[in-house]
Amino acid sequence: MFPATRRPALGPQTPENGFLSMASMNLVLVESPAKAKTINKYLGKGYEVLASFGHVRDLPAKSGSVDPDHNFKMLWEIDPKAQKRLNDIAKAVKGADKLILATDPDREGEAISWHVLEFLKEKKALNKQTIERVVFNAITKQAVTEAMAHPRTIDHALVDAYLARRALDYLFGFTLSPVLWRKLPGARSAGRVQSVALRLVCDRELEIEKFVRKEYWSLVATLATPRQETFDARLVGANGKKLQRLDIGSGAEAQAFKQALETATFTVASVDAKPVKRHPQPPFTTSTLQQEASRKLGFAPAHTMRVAQRLYEGIDVGGEAVGLITYMRTDGVQIAPEAITAARAVIGSDYGARYVPTAPRRYEAKAKNAQEAHEAIRPTELTRRPRETRSFLDADQAKLYELIWLRTVASQMESAELERTTVEITANVASRVLDLRATGTVVNFDGFLALYQEGQDEDPEDEESRRLPQMSAGERLAKRSITADQHFTEPPPRYSEASLVKRMEELGIGRPSTYASILQVLKDRKYVRLDKRRLYPEDRGRIVVAFLESYFAKYVEYDFTAGLEEQLDLISNSEVAWREVLRDFWRDFIGTVDGTKDLKISGVIDTLDDMLAPHLFPAREDGTDPRLCPTCGNGRLGLKLSKFGAFIGCSNYPECRYTRPLTADGNGEVSNKKLGEDPATGLDVTVRSGRFGPYLQLGEGVDGEKPKRASLPKGVAPDEIDLDRAVALLSLPRKVGLSPEDGEPILAGIGRYGPYVQHGKTYANLDDGDEVFTIGLNRAVTLIAEKRLRPSKGRRFGADPGRALGDHPAKGGPITAKKGRYGPYVSHNGVNATLPADKTPETVTLDEAVALIDARAERTGSAPHARPRKSKRPSPGTARVVKASSKKPGAGKRPAARKPPTEAAE
Repeated sequence: MFPATRRPALGPQTPENGFLSMASMNLVLVESPAKAKTINKYLGKGYEVLASFGHVRDLPAKSGSVDPDHNFKMLWEIDPKAQKRLNDIAKAVKGADKLILATDPDREGEAISWHVLEFLKEKKALNKQTIERVVFNAITKQAVTEAMAHPRTIDHALVDAYLARRALDYLFGFTLSPVLWRKLPGARSAGRVQSVALRLVCDRELEIEKFVRKEYWSLVATLATPRQETFDARLVGANGKKLQRLDIGSGAEAQAFKQALETATFTVASVDAKPVKRHPQPPFTTSTLQQEASRKLGFAPAHTMRVAQRLYEGIDVGGEAVGLITYMRTDGVQIAPEAITAARAVIGSDYGARYVPTAPRRYEAKAKNAQEAHEAIRPTELTRRPRETRSFLDADQAKLYELIWLRTVASQMESAELERTTVEITANVASRVLDLRATGTVVNFDGFLALYQEGQDEDPEDEESRRLPQMSAGERLAKRSITADQHFTEPPPRYSEASLVKRMEELGIGRPSTYASILQVLKDRKYVRLDKRRLYPEDRGRIVVAFLESYFAKYVEYDFTAGLEEQLDLISNSEVAWREVLRDFWRDFIGTVDGTKDLKISGVIDTLDDMLAPHLFPAREDGTDPRLCPTCGNGRLGLKLSKFGAFIGCSNYPECRYTRPLTADGNGEVSNKKLGEDPATGLDVTVRSGRFGPYLQLGEGVDGEKPKRASLPKGVAPDEIDLDRAVALLSLPRKVGLSPEDGEPILAGIGRYGPYVQHGKTYANLDDGDEVFTIGLNRAVTLIAEKRLRPSKGRRFGADPGRALGDHPAKGGPITAKKGRYGPYVSHNGVNATLPADKTPETVTLDEAVALIDARAERTGSAPHARPRKSKRPSPGTARVVKASSKKPGAGKRPAARKPPTEAAE
C-alpha cells in the first residue's frame, strides 16, 4: 500500500519509489498483496497494482441492514480496516487514465470489484477514467497478458446473484437467531446453509442411535487345486437358493453348514475371466480437492483453501513470483487445451507412450448445480514437477501442490487394464448341493494407477484384489479348512469433513467457496466437534436442529435449500430478478417467524422432549419405564435446558439432583457406559460425557452429595478406559510420600491442567498422565523444588524455597530464610518476620531467626495462619502471617453433567 508520505506526482516506477508516471498510468485493483506483487512484475511500467485486501464493505451486524419493506434496500458499512485502503485507492484513481478491476473470476470477485466501484462513485473519485473488468484463471504472465487484451464490463448478473445470496443469508440469520436466543437457552445462531449442514450431521447420529445390530455368519472354505495352490471361496448358495449376506443369522445355522462342508466334495463349476478397465478421476474441483486433502493429507477444508490461495496468488520460485496453480474455487472439471497437451507430454516423457491415451480425455461436471465455467484446479505449468518446487514451498504447500499435480497428470493417463476372474464351485454333500464363489483381480496394465489412486472415506471390503490360481471347469478341489466367522452389522459411519462436503455437493447445498466456512462455523459455535476426524453433533447442535425441524421444518429441508441455490444460479444467468427471489422467500419466512412469538420456553421443551423421546428414552429390554429416575426412584426424567445447553434431569429437582447428558449410543443406551463395580465400595464405575469432556464417576451420590468424579487423561478416549484404570483414576490424588523438608504429604493427581505432583501450595506438572501412578518420592521432591525456583505466572518473582536454617528449638518445625515481595524474611509455621536491613537470607543465623520470630509472636499473639494485617510494607522485625489457600490450582472445575435449569429456563 501507500507510504505515509505524500505520493510523488511524476517519475517511473522504481524499487525506490514504487510508483508510476502520472502522465500515463493504469491502476489495477486486485484482492490481496501477494496477488498484487506477482501481477505487478508481469505488467511493468504503465501499471500500478493495488490490493483491496478482500471485501471492503459488508452489511452491518445489526437489525435493518436489509429492509424488506423498502424493496430490500441494503445498507453497506465500510470495514474500518479497509477505510484507509479505499481512501488510498480513491487518491490513486484520480491520477489514473484507466481503472482495471482484476479481482477473482467468481461471484465474490465480481462483488469486490462492484463494491470498490460503488465507493469510488460515492467519493466522486471517477472522472473520465476508463473502467474495465478483466479475469484470469491463473496468475501467470501469459494468462494476465491475455486477460488485459480482452477486458469486459462488470457482470451485473453475477453481482445480483451475490446481493441475493448475501441478503438471504442476512435475513435468515438475523431474523431466526433472536428466536433461538429467546426460546432456546444455550443456542448460538442459525444459518441458511449452516443449519442444513448441521442437520446432516444430526440425522446421521440419529441413524446410528436407532441402528440395531444384527448377527450374521460367513463360511469360507480354503481349497487347493490339483497343483497344490490354495485359495479361499465363500459360501453363496444352498440347494439352488442364493444366500445373502445376512441369511445365516445364528451360530447353529453356521455350524450346520460347516459340518456339511467338512464332508463335501468340491468341483470347479465354471471359470469366468472378464477384462475390465478402470478410468482416472477428473482434475480437482474445490470440493474434490477438499475431500482428497482431508483423506490423504489430513487437512481441514479451511486449511486446504488457505494453502491453495497462497499457491494461486504467487510463490517466489527462483527469484520470480509466479502462481503455481489455477483458481481454486471452481466447479469445473475441464482444463485448457494447452494444459492437456502439456500433461500428455509429461506422461510420455516420464512414463512412456504406452501411458498416453490415443485421444485427450474430456470430462463433464457431475455435481448438482455446477456453475462457474472455470477450469479445474491444476498446476499452471505441468512441467514444473513437485520435486522442483519443494525448496520454494513450506511443507503443507509442497504436499498440496504435489497432490494437485499428480491428480492433474493422472487425469490424462491411459486407463488401467484389469482382469476380473470369478470361479463358481459346487460342494456335494449327500443329496445337498452347496455353492461357493471365489473372486480375484489381476492388473494387466497399471495405467494411471502407476501415478495416482483416489482415496476413500471408508475402508472398502475388497475381496477381489486377490489373485486366483489357474483353474478349469470340472477340476476337483481338495479341502484344506472350513471356517465359520461371526459378524455384526455396523451402523452408518459418522461424517468426516470430506464426506460431509461430498454429501453437501451431491445435494446441491452451498457452493465451493462456502464449504470450509460452514464447517468452521459449526465447530466455532460448538454445534459439532471433530474427534478422530469424525464429526459428532454436540447436545446444543442436536437441540437446535430439533427446534428448527419442529417450528421451521421447511427451511432445513435439503430440497428447499438446494432449490434456493438453483434460484441463485438463475439470477447469475439473468433468468430471474433477484428481488423477486427475495420477496418469495421473505413472504413465507416472516410469517413462520411471527407464528413463534407466543411460544413459551416450557412449551418448546415439551415439544422437543416428545420429539426426541424415542432416542432419549429408548425402550428397555426388561420393560421398565425408561423415564424412571434411577436415583430417587419416583421422579420422571425429561429434557431440560440451561445456558450450558440440553441435558436430562429429574422432575423432583432440587430434592433429586440426578442429571445425565443428552447423547445416546448406537444401541439406544445412555452414553453413561458402565465399566464395572468398584471392588472397594461395590458402586458402579461409569464413563460419561460432560460439559468439559468425558469423565469417570463412582456411583450416583446420596443425600444430595455429589459422587466422586475424575477427568480422563488428555489424549485418552473413553473407549480406551477399562475398569482397573478407571478405579485407579478415581482413587487420585495418590499419596507419593512425606516431604523430607517438613513431613507433609506429597500428592500426585490429575487436575484441570493435567497431571501434577503437589506439596502444600506448590504444584509441578507431569509430562505423562500415567506417571501419577508410578512417580516416586525422589522425583516428586525434585520436580517440586525445580518448580519453586521457576518464576510463577502472574507474579513478579518465583516462589522462593528459601534457605533451611534448622528446626525451632522450643516449638519444633523448620525455619527458613527467604526473599519475599517486601524484602527478605524468616518463616516458621506460617509466621513470617522481616529481616533487619543488615541481614540477608544468606547471613542470618538460626538463633537470630528464632529471636525475630519469637519476638513477633509474643508482640502480636500471632498464631499460625492468622489473618494478615493490612499494611503496605512491614517494618523490620515485624512478622507477616500468610493465609493458607485451600484452592487447588491444578484442580479447577470438575467435569460434570449439565446443570439443572433455572426457573426462568423452565
